[in-house]
Amino acid sequence: MIPIRDINHTRRTPVVTWAIIGANLLVFMLSLSLDRAETETLVMRFGVIPDVIVNGNWTAPRIDGGALGSWVTPYTSMFLHGGLLHLGSNMLFLHVFGDNVEDVLGRGRFLLFYVLCGLGAVLGQVLVDPDSVVPMIGASGAISGVLAGYMTLFPHARVVTLIPIFIFIHFMEVPAAIFIVLWFVLQLVQGYLSLGMIAEGGGGVAWFAHIGGFLAGLLCVRVLYRKPKGRRQRLFH
Repeated sequence: MIPIRDINHTRRTPVVTWAIIGANLLVFMLSLSLDRAETETLVMRFGVIPDVIVNGNWTAPRIDGGALGSWVTPYTSMFLHGGLLHLGSNMLFLHVFGDNVEDVLGRGRFLLFYVLCGLGAVLGQVLVDPDSVVPMIGASGAISGVLAGYMTLFPHARVVTLIPIFIFIHFMEVPAAIFIVLWFVLQLVQGYLSLGMIAEGGGGVAWFAHIGGFLAGLLCVRVLYRKPKGRRQRLFH
């Protein structure tokens, strides 16, 4: 299922959401000017490598093979992507779901929310695969948290969804709660299936980053939400 748009108007311009999308696009375009070796160096330096964070030598700088300086990678990794499809799918989800969450939380709290979800994603993957030397990059962990926030705030909002069935393409309006729960179940299934690859030292999609980011989003949206004064409506409807 691919979200096309949601039927859920916002009151304010989603400045932070657009800024995050713009920053990701800018970093990707700049990375296109690098050759293969330079790109690999960029990913190894600014992607999250669990083994470096957990087992690395924090008294030696990253350039010398240590871990010192790796504290920035949970942040920088959120702006690196492995290809146009990786970037495009992440930015589509952020565009569809991010603006409404920003509208409710406010710009400052939404930015904090996004970063905390990204950190939760890193924590989830590192806990499951602490010895991995494969760099983890992408915004999908943080965006998973945005989906969790959207589901909490707007469970009954409608999401126009593209559903490919063999050679046919169907568009359907799906309640946000159903769309996002199905999406999360898929992450759980894929995460479970990936445990065999992790045991064998293989790479692939960081499914537990998606799960970690989603769980962080469920928690953080409840902590950061502030009910507007003078309104009796409930948040979780």
